[in-house]
Amino acid sequence: MQAVELPHAYRLINHGPTVLVGSAHAGRVNVMAAAWAMPLDFDTPKVAVVVDKATLTRQLIDASGVLSLNVPCVAQAALTRAVGGESGLEHPDKLARCGVEWSTGALTSAPLVQGCIAQMECRVLPATAYVAGPHDLILAEVLAAWADPQVFANGRWQFERAAPALRSLHHVAGGHFYAIGEVIAPA
Repeated sequence: MQAVELPHAYRLINHGPTVLVGSAHAGRVNVMAAAWAMPLDFDTPKVAVVVDKATLTRQLIDASGVLSLNVPCVAQAALTRAVGGESGLEHPDKLARCGVEWSTGALTSAPLVQGCIAQMECRVLPATAYVAGPHDLILAEVLAAWADPQVFANGRWQFERAAPALRSLHHVAGGHFYAIGEVIAPA
């Protein structure tokens, strides 16, 4: 993984990929799949992600004030389905059961999922307490970002140069995913 300049971090999720949201607090760690994540700003980079309050991931985010966003690839489709379909509240060993390999984020201690093509460490913005109310929306500032240089270089995705297994996943409902498509040349 190579560092991504923070003004370019929004580009890691601008194309609408499914993300793996990581959280950790007081010795508990969890990762879940989320289809609703988007960039909000590029200077200072901010993101929005929807995480249901009934999940362990949300409980850990609320307690720690931090999270990670990880962009899985086609090679991780089974892992993405597994973490999206199993509850960390019901299965304390969820990450092991789902085969998630991760490292601890240096800035947030949130899990960075190995094998993902992009990773971000984020701090929940204080305004989220006002926005959230009965909603599940989290707003966060990106503190650091990394991407796989096989598919992200010079500040942009370059899927056309990489193996198909490194394309990002896009959830379209009912457990169905698509991989990002082909490049269309500018007119």
